[in-house]
Amino acid sequence: MFPERLDAPQAYDIAKAMMDGFNRHYRLFRTESARAKHRFETADWHGQQRAQRERIEFYDLRVKECVRRLEKEFQAGAQPMDVWHQIKLHYIGLLVNHHQPELAETFFNSVTTKILHRTHFHNDFIFVRPAVSTEYIENDEPAARPTYRAYYPSRENLHETLVRVVENFQLQREFEDLPRDARHVLAAIEPRVAPMKLRANFQIQVLSSLFYRNKGAYVVGRIINGFTELPFALPILHGAGGKLVIDAALFGEDDLLALFSFARAYFMVDMEVPSAYVQFLRSLMPRKPRAEIYNTLGLAKQGKTLFYRDFLHHLKHSSDRFRIAPGIKGMVMLVFDLPSFPYVFKLIKDYFPPQKETTREQVQSKYLLVKHHDRVGRMADTLEYSLVAFPRDRFDDELIAEIQKFAPSQLEISDRDGDGQTEVIIQHLYIERRMIPLNLYLQEAFDAGLSDPQVRRQMERSVIEYGNAIKDLVAANIFPGDMLWKNFGVTRGGKVVFYDYDEIEYLTDCNFRHVPPPRNEEDEMSGEVWWRVGPKDVFPETFAPFLLGNPAVREVFMRHHADLLDPAFWQGHKQRIQQGHVHDVFPYDTERRFPPGGGAT
Repeated sequence: MFPERLDAPQAYDIAKAMMDGFNRHYRLFRTESARAKHRFETADWHGQQRAQRERIEFYDLRVKECVRRLEKEFQAGAQPMDVWHQIKLHYIGLLVNHHQPELAETFFNSVTTKILHRTHFHNDFIFVRPAVSTEYIENDEPAARPTYRAYYPSRENLHETLVRVVENFQLQREFEDLPRDARHVLAAIEPRVAPMKLRANFQIQVLSSLFYRNKGAYVVGRIINGFTELPFALPILHGAGGKLVIDAALFGEDDLLALFSFARAYFMVDMEVPSAYVQFLRSLMPRKPRAEIYNTLGLAKQGKTLFYRDFLHHLKHSSDRFRIAPGIKGMVMLVFDLPSFPYVFKLIKDYFPPQKETTREQVQSKYLLVKHHDRVGRMADTLEYSLVAFPRDRFDDELIAEIQKFAPSQLEISDRDGDGQTEVIIQHLYIERRMIPLNLYLQEAFDAGLSDPQVRRQMERSVIEYGNAIKDLVAANIFPGDMLWKNFGVTRGGKVVFYDYDEIEYLTDCNFRHVPPPRNEEDEMSGEVWWRVGPKDVFPETFAPFLLGNPAVREVFMRHHADLLDPAFWQGHKQRIQQGHVHDVFPYDTERRFPPGGGAT
C-alpha cells in the first residue's frame, strides 16, 4: 500500500537527485544529437559514426553515476520500503509539466532496480505502467521550436513551398541547385496530387528536426488533403562536387518502414518532446510498434520498456505456448518463440561443438559490436534483457528440456515472488524480430516447383537479395563469417537480413586469400585442406560448395554475384575502407534516385 502521508524527509531529496540524473542524461543526449547537423554540414562521416556508437553508452553511464550519488549521499539501498514508496510519489510529482516524462520514468526504473533487490520489481516500486500521460506535451517558451511546421501551399506555389521547407532547416552548406531538386520532388508528388481536388485543409506538415544517419539527412513529413494523408521523406546528401542535393523522394508507409527499419542504425534527431515525434511518426507508420520507433530515434531503453509492456499485454491476452523455434537449430544460440508474437528469443548455450571455438563472453561481444555498428539495413537489431520471467505454464515441456540440456546455467524455475505462480526465469536473453529463415523460404519455392514463373521469381529475388545483403555488409566493414542460408532471414518487406552474429568480424581484420594450387596429385585428390590457414584467413573460392549446391540457385548467384567468390572483391573493399572511404548504402532502391546532376554519387 502507498503511504497516506509523505513524511520521510530524505524521500524528496532522493527523488530530486534521480530527476537531476535524468535531466543531465537527456541534456547530453540531446546535445550530441544536435551536433549531428554540424557533422553533416562538414562531411565528418567518421565523426558521425563515432558519435552514433558513443551515444548508445550515454544511458548506462548516467545510470551508474546516479546510483553512485544516491548510495554516497543517501545510503539509498538501506532505506526501508515505505521510504521507496514515497520516493516514487515525489518523483511522479516532479514529472508534472516535464517534457520527457516517459523517459524519466524509465530512468527511475533503471536506477531503482540497480539499488533494490530484484524481487521488488512490481508497480509499487517502479513504473511497470506509465504514471504520467505523454499526450499534448508542448514547450510553450517563446523561443521553443514546435514539433512540426505546417505549410499551406496552393497548386501554383507548391514548388516555392518545397524550397522553403528545405531552406527552413538552415543547413550551413550550399545546395548544388535547390530549385532544380524541388522540381524533381514536385514531379514525384504530381502524380499523387494531380488527380485530387485540393481541399480546404491541403497542407504539408514537416517535423522540425532533420533525421541524421551516416552520410544522409532526411526531411520527414506528410501531405494532408481532405481525408488523405501521404507520408514522405526527402534524403539530402552531399553531391559529387561537395554541395548538397535532394537525392530522392520517398512516399507512403512502406518507404518509411524501410527508412526506419529495425535493421538500420539509430537516427540522430534533436527532440525537445520525443513523445510528440513518436506520435507523429506513428501516424505515418501505423504498423510500426512505438517501441521500435523509440529505438530508431536512439532511445533504446525506452524502446525496451515499451516492448516489455507490449509483451506482458500480449501474454495476458493470448494462450499459446513458447516452443523451440522452427528451422535448423544453431550450434551457439538456443532459439524459441511464441507463435502468436512476432519476435524470437535467443539465449547463448553453455557449451558448443568443437568446431565452434568461442566463449559466452565472445558471443556477447559480437552482439554488442552489432548494436554499436551501422547495420545498413542488413543486420537485425536486438533487445538484450537479464532475469526475464515467463509463466511456467506457457512453456512446452520439450522447450524446458532443451534449455536444461544446452543452457542449464541460464535457467531458473521457481516462485521467486512468493505469489504462488511458478515462473521460468532466463538469466540473459536476446530478442529479435521474427523473420522467415532464408533456407526455409527457398525450400518453399523448391517444393512449389520452379516451373511456376511466380515461384521462380521468388527464388531469384531471394538469391539476388542474399548477395546484395552480403555486399551491403561488406560496404559497412562487416564480414558475416558463417554465410549459410539459414543465418539470413526474409522480412515482411522481402528484404534479406543477417541475424547470426557469433562469427562476424570486421572486414579489415580478415585476410582474404586465393586457394593455393595443389603441390602434387595427392593434394589435388585430397578432400582435406593442404595449405596453412591463419585464424583470420578467408578463402572466398571455397564458399561455392556450401552455398550453391542447387543448380537453379547457382545459375542466379553466378549471374549476379560471382564476384563474391573472388578474393579481389573482398580485398578491394578492405583496402578502400582502410583508406578511410565511407560507402553509401541507401535505404531505398537506387532506381528511386533523381537523375545525374540531381543525385549524389
